[in-house]
Amino acid sequence: MKNTLLLTLLSFLFAANAFAYNKTVEFVDMERFMGDWYVVAGRFTSLEKDVYNAVESYRWNERAKRIDISFNYNKGSLTGPVKSIPQKGWIYNKKTNAHWKVSPIWPLKLDYLVIGLAADYDWTVIGVPNEKYVWIMSRNPHLPKETIQTIIDELDRNGYNTKRIIYVEHNPQAK
Repeated sequence: MKNTLLLTLLSFLFAANAFAYNKTVEFVDMERFMGDWYVVAGRFTSLEKDVYNAVESYRWNERAKRIDISFNYNKGSLTGPVKSIPQKGWIYNKKTNAHWKVSPIWPLKLDYLVIGLAADYDWTVIGVPNEKYVWIMSRNPHLPKETIQTIIDELDRNGYNTKRIIYVEHNPQAK
C-alpha cells in the first residue's frame, strides 16, 4: 500500500510538469544514437550522486521494440565499487525520435528529451520537461570543458535551466 501511494504521488508530480519544457532536436537517427555515451556533466538524480566513470549505454531491443538502457559508474571515486542502473526506454515521438519515455522502475515512465545533439553524434544533451535534471554526454570521456561550456551556453539561449552543473570525472586512461 505504501509503495502504491508513493508511486502514485511520484507519477502525479512528474505528470504535473510533463510539458513545461518540450523543445527537442529535430531528429535523432536511432542507429547512430545507440551505443555508449560518457556522462561528462549535468544535474543529476539522487541515485547519481558521487559518480565517477559514468557511462550510459543504449541498445535497441528489436524483439521488445524498445531501448535497453544501462547506466554504469564507480561510486565514490575513480576506483570505487561499480554500480549499475538498468532502465527501459520507448520512443514516444516517432517522427523525431527525440522524446522518449524511460522507466527506471515499473510502472513509472518518465519523459526523456534529446535537447541537444552534435551533427556528428559526438555529444548529446538529455533533459526533462521540468528542467530539474540534465545530462551532457559524449562519445569521448574527456570532452573539453570549453566544449561543455559552449553546450551550456546554447542550452541557456534555448531557455533550459543550466544552473548547478556538476562535472563527472573519468579515468585519465579512458579512451
